[in-house]
Amino acid sequence: QVQLVESGGGSVQAGGSLRLSCVASGFTDRRRRMGWFRQAPGKEREGVATIYIGGAMPYYADSVKGRFTISQDNAKNTVYLQMNSLKPEDSAMYYCAVTAPGAPPGLESADFRYWGQGTQVTVSS
Repeated sequence: QVQLVESGGGSVQAGGSLRLSCVASGFTDRRRRMGWFRQAPGKEREGVATIYIGGAMPYYADSVKGRFTISQDNAKNTVYLQMNSLKPEDSAMYYCAVTAPGAPPGLESADFRYWGQGTQVTVSS
């Protein structure tokens, strides 16, 4: 059974940093991608960043390029999202997700099969 458990959310002031973590379990197929999505109240879910298990080919939404970094620690089965220079518009519930094996690249949420429960990020101005 695939499980994804996020942590690391919190409240910070604009310009600050947070690092989100997602511990994954229940799968071994490395032909998958891990991703981070976010959803603010009243808004659609937005893809933030994705990376292949093993650390290859990180990909970012334009809104976070240069500020966020996705990385992975295979030994810990954990994917991270380092968020720097946070803005109030980054405030949202952040979700970790994983694709089925062989899913196409990108941040299409329909390609991600399993989801965590989310961790809240709040950035104040």
